[in-house]
This record gives sequence, C-alpha cells and structure tokens, in this order.
Amino acid sequence: MSASFDLVQRQLEAYNSQDVDAFLSCYADDAELATLNGGVNQKGLDAIRKRHEDLFAQFPQNRAKLVNRIDLGTTVIDHEAVERSPGGETFEVAAIYTIRDGKIARVDFARAGTV
Repeated sequence: MSASFDLVQRQLEAYNSQDVDAFLSCYADDAELATLNGGVNQKGLDAIRKRHEDLFAQFPQNRAKLVNRIDLGTTVIDHEAVERSPGGETFEVAAIYTIRDGKIARVDFARAGTV
C-alpha cells in the first residue's frame, strides 16, 4: 500500500466517524471537491468544512463503505456504497482523489445515475 492509499483510507475513516478536523487534515489548503465532468462545488478548507458539518448534522449516521479501491500513486479511485441512515437508501459513488504533496488536492465525484 502506498502513502496515497493510506491517506485516502484515513480520510474515509474520519468521514465515517464524522470527525471533521481529522477529515480536513487529509486535504490541501486549496483542495477542491467537484462533480466529475462538472464544476467545482467546494474550494478550500473552509468551504469543505461547512459542507461536511452540514452533511453530518443532517445525516448523523451517514457512512461510506469501500467496495473497491484502485491505487495509481498520485491518483486513488474509490468505489463506495453510501448509506445515509441504517436501513435507508444506499447509493453508489466513485471518488477520484488527486494527491499532491501528501495531501488530497482534488476529489471528483460521480454518483450512480447522475453522470
């Protein structure tokens, strides 16, 4: 496993424990969250913090289960199954992480049925 693999795994674990500070520690100061083939939705740690604080407040039992991970060095691709609440709707997401200088610089998301 590479440092990029470990970084993305730490980020996923922080996401699932809803630890925003640990989650953000994995991201570059100027990181971007984007829709695949679309625009940037959040840019910078403040915007990413707000998005995740709001998400975790709305869905306190939200969890992402890793289905598969491809490690290409500075790019890591996750296939995840996300469940907002136990027994609730599960949807699939592809997350494409771009790693720069040991931090996540960009994530492009594709949700099943939306690309």
